[in-house]
Amino acid sequence: MDQTLYFILLLIALCSVSECVQRQYHFINERKTWTEAQRYCRENYTDLATVDSMNEMNNMNELKKRVNDRSVQYVWIGLQKTGCDEWHWSSGEPVLYQNWATGQPEGRDYCAMMKTGQWHDMACSATRRFICNNSEVNTGLVFVSKLKNWRNAQSYCRQNHIDLVRVRNQNENQQVEKIMNDSHISEAWIGLFRGSWQWSDLSDSSFRYWDTGEPNNSGGNEKCAAVKLNAQGRWNDISCDNQFPFVCHEDKLIVIRESLTWSEALRYCRQNHVDLVSVHSEEIQRRVMNVVKRASTAEVWMGLRYSRILGIWFWVSGETVCYQNWAPGNGSSEEDCEHAVRSGAVQSGGDQRWISRPEHHKLNFICSRY
Repeated sequence: MDQTLYFILLLIALCSVSECVQRQYHFINERKTWTEAQRYCRENYTDLATVDSMNEMNNMNELKKRVNDRSVQYVWIGLQKTGCDEWHWSSGEPVLYQNWATGQPEGRDYCAMMKTGQWHDMACSATRRFICNNSEVNTGLVFVSKLKNWRNAQSYCRQNHIDLVRVRNQNENQQVEKIMNDSHISEAWIGLFRGSWQWSDLSDSSFRYWDTGEPNNSGGNEKCAAVKLNAQGRWNDISCDNQFPFVCHEDKLIVIRESLTWSEALRYCRQNHVDLVSVHSEEIQRRVMNVVKRASTAEVWMGLRYSRILGIWFWVSGETVCYQNWAPGNGSSEEDCEHAVRSGAVQSGGDQRWISRPEHHKLNFICSRY
């Protein structure tokens, strides 16, 4: 009984461990154009800085304090305007599930609302009521009856909750539709917007922190983003030919494009980096989704292992599997007990779900550097 109680308490403690930051920022106090800064970051770190969340933006704002030259107004980050408009979730996730109404999106507008259960594009300047996320998993949705344009609704949700609601599957679509019906409204903003801005490292992050009225493409040639030092760290679009200091980031995850068994991959990561990656939160899963696209195999090893003795999956770094992202038919004890040794991999395509594979398969793998 005492051993069982100890094991339960251990699981609770491990599931309470806070997330580690998966990206490290480096402030470079040299004036360069955006392209020169990009080249410098790629040669010395990973890339010009990508920002996934408000927490990361706060970390970046700490770096601003290192700018001693008062003539410096801006600091480059790795966001650049491209010619391709794509739909994104405000939370930074890719749009894998879609529920557009017939004839939608029309292609004229850049923000999306839900209307009687289906999506419609709408001018971002229009005012609508909206729905916020109050947790990382779409539970505790919050209906806000205030009329706001899309950007102000996004700011309100981020300041008071987490973000504008994202809709990743039919069940979540029904949740949003129900809260709208209960609130007796037919239209509400959701966290979907269309943009042509792309991160230098091709990350899926849709996080934006534009200053009021930005981006405005003043002069018709403002295609790069910079942090404005006197505007609470908010962003401006500006000509890429300007010379500013900049921020690089160094990813803590790296894909090794060499095909090894799970045990060989574990040994490689521990000898050359730190460990096979552990994915114990949705935020880290998004980082995995960003880097796994660089793999040359359809499946990629993670530090996930099945124990037949305990009958559980566990991370080799010590965490238990509290957050889960299994593909259907994978990760169950019944499925895994049929095999001697099973390990966990992530799909490099599709929706990047986790799958169970015999450990002697040879796959690419993801190492953690820190």
